[in-house]
Parts: sequence; C-alpha cells; structure tokens
Amino acid sequence: MFVSKLADADGEAAETQVWLDFARDCGYLSSERHNELLKAYEEVGRMLGSMITSPEKFLPSGQR
Repeated sequence: MFVSKLADADGEAAETQVWLDFARDCGYLSSERHNELLKAYEEVGRMLGSMITSPEKFLPSGQR
C-alpha cells in the first residue's frame, strides 16, 4: 500500500512537470523561474525514487 501511494505521488509529480512546461510555453513563467521549479521537481522525483526503491527505510518500526 505504501509503495502504491509513492507511485501515485511520482505520477503526480510527473504531471506537474508537464504543467510547468505548459506554463512556461504560455508565458506564465519565465524561463528562469521554470528552471528553478524544474530543479525542485527533480529533487522531489529523486526522493520519491529513493523511497520507492527502499520503502522499508521509511516505514515506522512496527510496520517493517
């Protein structure tokens, strides 16, 4: 169940990247701001990837 929720979050993060690109392309975000937000998105993606790869590290000790 935990990994499933993480996978959902990863999918939502990927959708956010699409909307960031859309906002830049429509002129709602400058390229500079887009790049800042994209870097933050990539960091979240790395964290989620790490959690999906080793979910046991993130579960409370009674659920391991």
